[in-house]
Formats: sequence, C-alpha cells, structure tokens
Amino acid sequence: MAESEAETPSTPVEFESKYFEYNGIRLPPFCRGKMEEIADFPVRENDIWIVTYPKSGTSLLQEIVYLVSQGADPDEIGLMNIDEQLPVLEYPQPGLDIIKELTSPRLIKSHLPYRFLPTDLHNGESKVIYMARNPKDLVVSYYQFHRSLRTMSYRGTFQEFCRRFMNDRLGYGSWFDHVHEFWDHRLDSNVLFLKYEDMHKDLGTMVEQLVRFLGVPYDKAQLESTVEHCHQLIDQCCNAEALPIGRAHWLFSF
Repeated sequence: MAESEAETPSTPVEFESKYFEYNGIRLPPFCRGKMEEIADFPVRENDIWIVTYPKSGTSLLQEIVYLVSQGADPDEIGLMNIDEQLPVLEYPQPGLDIIKELTSPRLIKSHLPYRFLPTDLHNGESKVIYMARNPKDLVVSYYQFHRSLRTMSYRGTFQEFCRRFMNDRLGYGSWFDHVHEFWDHRLDSNVLFLKYEDMHKDLGTMVEQLVRFLGVPYDKAQLESTVEHCHQLIDQCCNAEALPIGRAHWLFSF
C-alpha cells in the first residue's frame, strides 16, 4: 500500500517538493527538464561510466576505478579532488554541455536507472560499471545523508524514512528496480556488475576484475599498491560511518 502523509506526520510537506516524477520514477529536482537531453547524450567508445543507486559506495568505487583506469599513483591521488575528475551526468554542475566537451577518455558517474541512461549506453557504446549494496545497510547511510544535507532538510524518523524507501518515495525511485534492471544486463559485454560487500570480502579480486574489464596493462606491483591504498580508504570510510552525523559528511557525498 502506498505511503500517505498521515502515515508520516512528522515528515515536512516541503520534503515532498524536493522531487518530481518522470515516467513514474521519482527524481531529484535538478533532473527536471533535462531527461530527453540525457537520453540523447553522445557517448564515446572509450568512456567509462560508474552507475549506482545513491549510497552504494560510489566514492570508494570511483577512487578504485580512477586508480586502475588512469594508472595513477595512490600517493598523488590523495592530493586530488576525485569528484572533479568524475562529474555526475545529471547534476547541475558542471552540466551536460561541459561534460560533452571533456577530453577523452571521460569518466562519468550517474545514479539514474538503466532505462534513463543515454541510449548509446544501451547500445554498448562504452563501458559501464555498476555496483549494488545491501539495502539494509544502504538505507541507514541514505537516512544519514538526508538528515545532514541542508537542501533535503529531512526531519522524519528512521522508521518513516524506511517506509519511504520501501514505497519508492525517495530520489531515483525503487532500489529494487534500479538493481534489477542492471542485473538483467550483467552479461552484456559492456557492463560489469559489482557488489559493495565484495570490496570488503575480497578487494584484490575486485581490482583484478576491473583491470580485465577495462583492458588496462597492470603489473603485480601496481596491483598490490592499488589494493593496499583501497584497503586504507575502506578503513577510513568504516570509521567515518561510526561518527556523529556531519563530521563524516565528506565521505558520504554519494
């Protein structure tokens, strides 16, 4: 049964106005008026796309993908703002016009469902890395994010937030549909389907998967250095999740 406002009396009405619906999917307001342009976005063969439902470990994944794809030095990457290197397709900044003009190879992120991604991606024009996360953990992180983000101003309880999550009343729609759509395409030659939990269980194997999928040359020393650096990032993230809301905001930007 769909959730009603009466079921979440402490949730402010203005929270509802943060979203709009497109073809039956609830999306953030900054997506309004640009979905057709996103569908027609010109994809390049050497693009690398990272797609996740929000709070699925995008920040960690983008670090790993950047290291592997660029052959970057882990010590140097620590001094960079990786977010600036991997723009989000649907975000207001830097915007579609800027992303279109970026130098190849482009690394682009998105939280959009598979059905709303550029048509060229559906046709296998570039590589897409998707990562899914256990929804029980994801919803906790998503709740913390909504409470800490001023533009959302969520003041409801965690129980109310879970009802919203289960009833597809949060940005980017149903987690279940989002993951299922990509699972259906997991055998596509241009899609790599990963699980957040595997980063903790066997990070080395995940890095090797990325190396093979992206087709980049990698020696044993580079692989070991990358894995060690990513282990440190994961430890930092786990420690940050235990901090009070706000103190760890920089690690929960996605």
